[in-house]
Amino acid sequence: MALPSHTRCLVRLLPLCLALRLLLPIPAQGQESPPCKLRVGAERMELLLPLLEGKRVALMVNQTSLVGEAQLHLLDTLLSSGIRVSKVFAPEHGFRGDVDAGKSVRDGRDLRTGIPIVSLYGRTKKPTPEMLQGVDVLLFDIQDVGARFYTYINSMYYLMQAAQENGLEMVVCDRPNPNDYIDGPMLEADCKSFVGLLPLPILHGMTVGELAEMINGEDWLSPGDSLRCALTVVPLVGWEHGEPYELPVRPSPNLPNTRSVTLYPSLCFFEGTGMSVGRGTDRPFCVLGYPNKAYGSYSFVPRAIQGADSSPLHRGKRCYGVDLSRGEMPRRELSLGWLIHYHRLAKRLGHKLITRKRFFELIAGTKQLARQLDEGLDEAEIRASWQEGLERFKVRRRLYLLYPEQRQ
Repeated sequence: MALPSHTRCLVRLLPLCLALRLLLPIPAQGQESPPCKLRVGAERMELLLPLLEGKRVALMVNQTSLVGEAQLHLLDTLLSSGIRVSKVFAPEHGFRGDVDAGKSVRDGRDLRTGIPIVSLYGRTKKPTPEMLQGVDVLLFDIQDVGARFYTYINSMYYLMQAAQENGLEMVVCDRPNPNDYIDGPMLEADCKSFVGLLPLPILHGMTVGELAEMINGEDWLSPGDSLRCALTVVPLVGWEHGEPYELPVRPSPNLPNTRSVTLYPSLCFFEGTGMSVGRGTDRPFCVLGYPNKAYGSYSFVPRAIQGADSSPLHRGKRCYGVDLSRGEMPRRELSLGWLIHYHRLAKRLGHKLITRKRFFELIAGTKQLARQLDEGLDEAEIRASWQEGLERFKVRRRLYLLYPEQRQ
């Protein structure tokens, strides 16, 4: 019986394939193959462009949305590839990443391309139907730092919600998580805000692509209605969970380097206190201080710095505390050590450490942590109260992982 034409073709190609295989280097016994070069989702144009061709695209991007060795912005890359980009949605810190934390971002136009810039960090956090007129696809590509209170993932959530409500496609280009571990209390319902929208621990150990899959899969977009958006994640390659990743671009003005990114989850609690975390200095989220010499021997004076905080806490005052910017890199964990230390010190001095209690609760995602500090619990006792929630989260998280986990 005659073989089908496609089978005859494969048979003819088999000797050539075997010959080519003999020319390839074979790893020695016990030797691993060389690692695959890291490529973020936005660099995988072979996957991304077919999702966008012939469609009207709105981007949520910022200064971290760079691709290729030349580090070109994704907006410019897509325009040069003939993709019709109709507008850019700007998150906290703006399209260029130079707006102070918490400051409203204004609408405008990109000076280079003329593309309209629409703020989603002001009065409006979610695109309105009017904003989405003339749009077929929403694309998210922003570098996250893996902490629940870092607002980019909450902007992604609202973008996904808008996609579901308006019948649009949603594309998420994935990037590694530089704080890729699981730690901290779970978000409680009465502490939900834009610094904590999703039922996650402070450190969730997921990429934005995996989080998008979890948001969809857990029906978080419309609780009780099982409504999901038409989601496609463009995965990265050459990275796995537990592998360190150093950000090529600062993700926001006050996270200028790897050390600040690493310390950020532990020091962010101090945003709800009377202590400075170094905003308005050249070492943000690497120092702690208060205008009292009893707080430490290291000193600094916060000042107005465009983009890195134009009105920092204790501006113009000499603050005393600690410098965490030197020495060995801190461990990859959520540490409560400095928070407990300064809470006890403030109490001895007759001071009140937590001066913005509600904001402290929103950062922590729970009212319990402030009470535990007042009760004098140590770090082990506080951590024990998180474990049941973390174990439940880990079980659900595994369902949405796109990348292998390194063995510990």
